[in-house]
Amino acid sequence: DVLPSPDRPAPSVSITEIRQYLRAQDIPFHDGYSCLHTPSLFTGDRGDQPLSASAPFTLFIDKTTGSFLCTATLAEGTWQDFQANVEMRHRGITPIPPASSEEMEHEMRQAREDARCIWERALPLWELLDEKETKETKALFGISQVSNATLKRFGVRYLRTARSLVFPWFSPQDATLKGLKLVRVEKKGGTLTYVEETLPRFDSYLNLFGLSLIGRRDAELVLTGWELDALALHQAAGVASVALPRGASCLPPTLLPYLERFKRITLWLGEDLRSWEAAKLFARKLSLKRCSLVRPGSLQPRPLEALNQGLNVTKILRSALLASHKSIVSFRQLREEVFGELVNTEQVSGVKWARFPELNKLLKGHRRGELTIFTGPTGSGKTTFISEYALDLCMQGVSTLWGSFEINNVRLAKIMLTQFAGRRLEDQLELYDEWADRFEELPLYFMTFHGQQNIKTVIDTMQHAVYMYDITHVVVDNLQFMMGHEHISVDR
Repeated sequence: DVLPSPDRPAPSVSITEIRQYLRAQDIPFHDGYSCLHTPSLFTGDRGDQPLSASAPFTLFIDKTTGSFLCTATLAEGTWQDFQANVEMRHRGITPIPPASSEEMEHEMRQAREDARCIWERALPLWELLDEKETKETKALFGISQVSNATLKRFGVRYLRTARSLVFPWFSPQDATLKGLKLVRVEKKGGTLTYVEETLPRFDSYLNLFGLSLIGRRDAELVLTGWELDALALHQAAGVASVALPRGASCLPPTLLPYLERFKRITLWLGEDLRSWEAAKLFARKLSLKRCSLVRPGSLQPRPLEALNQGLNVTKILRSALLASHKSIVSFRQLREEVFGELVNTEQVSGVKWARFPELNKLLKGHRRGELTIFTGPTGSGKTTFISEYALDLCMQGVSTLWGSFEINNVRLAKIMLTQFAGRRLEDQLELYDEWADRFEELPLYFMTFHGQQNIKTVIDTMQHAVYMYDITHVVVDNLQFMMGHEHISVDR
């Protein structure tokens, strides 16, 4: 994924400008939590008549970026696309949703067809040939306590050939199958790891698992980071619950319109401190005033674990902390947070590097909000080392943004792919696609700047990336190339 090029930066728009434009064009709107709601340009009356305030408000405009999504037709685009469609409407021309490329359309159709084939081959877990196989499969995934009724309600199936659980993605419009997530268990030493695969690919997989089961009158929701947690929450507490497509690593802004109707959202993303940090980040996107967070801890593990341990899930949900806070707090309000830091001292020190134990001794781990500077003469290996250093974190789910001002992105990606594969791919080109597919699924993004740049443009691009992709690690390589030489006297 390449962020907007500095030659054609996405023009930023403020919420004030969006409101002024809508009023000037006589477009009725409601002020929502993360979006403005308006009647859709793409449904109903398509003449040059003003949009009716009595029509369903199915078009959502993101307050931060100005991007829009119509949940009735799935038309989406930028703020500039929205303005272009309003102008077309004034001229009596039927608005046309911005089209995605033919290649992308073909890819999506192919993914849906592949998903349908897999879905038809997969069996409901309670319909496996014998009870022993069902019990063993449930035990492997840690869902022995999850009832068949819950599995049936959420439509979970099992694909024998891949030894994977299959979670469906149904369209909220017509309940057709749009995609799938497959989850299998891998044993490495004494630990179990869950490996996920999606159709379509991760960057196009924008499912809120469980959303199609929620009633229109439900005003409260629990947002989880894992499909099995959503199952456990519904079974243990009877609450409306959904799972994010990429867990605690990202809340894509495209999903915000689907969460607008809920007056209260509780975020219970996992059991580690990274999930807690992600919950705080996501609450800002969703509007702090309606969000509560479940603080991870030994007595408040992730929902599936809480169900397995027989804990009172309803009680844990009631103890969720409000995300919004005043400008002044007392120790009483901080007390739980301080306790959490003492209990999780190892996690507080950050995400550890898997390949650099010596670096962990120096830096304790990657911690958000910290700046680390690597210096060294030309050719000493700064870029080679930092690409390995960043890749190590990225493979652990740390969303990373690269600003490579010295070498171009193709060369940098080649270095990182070689480090990721751990082999010289130029000597084994038949393996390229396999490793490239795996590399593509990492939460890794590149800025397209090269050489000296305007600092404000770079900062704006970084802020855009943080909002869109929930970036938690930014690499600038290197400062001298970014600043240019005429700033040499300035305190860089």
